[in-house]
Amino acid sequence: MAEFRRKTIGIAVVENQGSYLIGIRPPGASLAGFAEFPGGKCEAGEDPAVAAVRECLEETGLRVEVLELLTRRLYEYAYGSVDLHFYLCRPLELPEASHDLCGFRWEEVASLRSLKFPDANVPVVEMLEQRVRANV
Repeated sequence: MAEFRRKTIGIAVVENQGSYLIGIRPPGASLAGFAEFPGGKCEAGEDPAVAAVRECLEETGLRVEVLELLTRRLYEYAYGSVDLHFYLCRPLELPEASHDLCGFRWEEVASLRSLKFPDANVPVVEMLEQRVRANV
C-alpha cells in the first residue's frame, strides 16, 4: 500500500500598491475556474517560502521577495490533503503596464471578495481585507 503524503504548497500573496496578483485556474486543472495566488508544490527538501518565490517567477515572470508568513493552513480537498503556506510578498521590480503576467492580473483588495477562491483561500482574502481596514 502506498504511503499517504500531504502536499506542501508555497503561495505568494503578492501586493503592489493595494492590489494583489491573481490568476484564474485553467480548464482541466483541479479547481478549474477558481481564482488563485501564484504558488505550487514544494520540491523535495524545499522550504515553502522558497517555493512561493520560485513558483511566482515560473507562473508570472515576476521576481518577488517574501515579507512575512501570513498564515499556514492544513486543508482536505476531495483530491487530497494540502499544507498551505501563504506568504505576503512584494515585487522586486515593478512591472511595466505592458508586462505580460502570463494570465495573472492585479486586483484591488476590495474586488477579491467578488472572485471565486478555493475554500482554503477564503480566510486569506478575509485577512487581507482586515489589514486594509486596520490601516485606514
